[in-house]
Amino acid sequence: MPNLLFLTLKTFSATGGIENVCKILGKALYEYSLLHNCSLRVLSMHDSADNAVNNPYFPADIFTGYNKAKASYVWQAVSAASANNIVILSHINLLLAGWLIKKIKPSTTILLIAHGIEIWGELTSHQQLMLGCCHKIISVSQYTSHKVGIEQGVPDSRRCVLNNCIDPFLQRPRYKHRSPALIAKYNIAEQDKVLLTLTRLSAKDRYKGYDFVLHAVAELLQKNARVKYILAGSYQPAEKKYLDGIIKKNKLAHAVIVTGYLPDAELAAHFSLADMYIMPSIKEGFGIVFIEAMYYGVPVVATNADGSTDALLNGQLGQLIEPEQVDEIVKAVDKIIANPNQYTPNFNLLMANFSYEKYKVNLYNIIDQLHTNHPN
Repeated sequence: MPNLLFLTLKTFSATGGIENVCKILGKALYEYSLLHNCSLRVLSMHDSADNAVNNPYFPADIFTGYNKAKASYVWQAVSAASANNIVILSHINLLLAGWLIKKIKPSTTILLIAHGIEIWGELTSHQQLMLGCCHKIISVSQYTSHKVGIEQGVPDSRRCVLNNCIDPFLQRPRYKHRSPALIAKYNIAEQDKVLLTLTRLSAKDRYKGYDFVLHAVAELLQKNARVKYILAGSYQPAEKKYLDGIIKKNKLAHAVIVTGYLPDAELAAHFSLADMYIMPSIKEGFGIVFIEAMYYGVPVVATNADGSTDALLNGQLGQLIEPEQVDEIVKAVDKIIANPNQYTPNFNLLMANFSYEKYKVNLYNIIDQLHTNHPN
């Protein structure tokens, strides 16, 4: 039976998409270890041991955090690999550990999770060399897998896809209703249609397309549409200044709310407030936020230019538009306003493809196939 070692950069000490993937993957691997009576260890470079205490995903006693002590982490990861025959790397920045493990114990099967832009571009010569130690590159979307093949020259035989899933602990409201407190806080009228984007706001994250949504809101208001745009997420001061300039120039102060950081406990209420979720990104590896929005019954608009196509099932679950086109955003919003029921996501289809149970089945098939081919 395979014994598993899961190496991460961060798991519990941050709240980003990759960290969310690590928590869910850790849970699924732990359940696999119980099912097959094998071992699992999870090592995190940047977390402390305390970060895992009382987490609901897997027992804290299989987790070790190295509190940013990189050298100690790599040393212990290589040492731990002697007792494990499958090692999963959560990020390309852990290739060194995987390469060293492979050098010391060549029979080890190394798997690398590819999330998106971190592996799309040109790699260093050292990264290219170390990428060769991986038996499989497991991409979160078909788009990312294709990019790995084209950009890094990884053949089909060494690539597979494992779509992200909805967090099994994400609670779904029994019915959709707008929070009276948020309506008052954001000054939303009953007839207002609320557009929502949830993302980090910084110059390097501008590929998410929220500035194009702002220009679309300006056009919608000129057409006398009653819309409010909630742009939620932590922001860098320079990016906030950039956005304030767009808002002032287009006289959008009454229609745009930049919330700043939202704690996880407030996300469900904001999704329930929204009539649609819009994030016309051009560099999305997958887009967990899309499937979360659809889980809450919110119509979704994304682009056809990146991994968003996987999350929207090539348009079966939401609208896919051309990127960086304000008029495309306006048309998509108009369609949802005119016929919201038509664009409400199909919940059964969503869960058939992106539930945690579906994720486990897909993951276990990958592991079982690898263990059959590499049984050491």
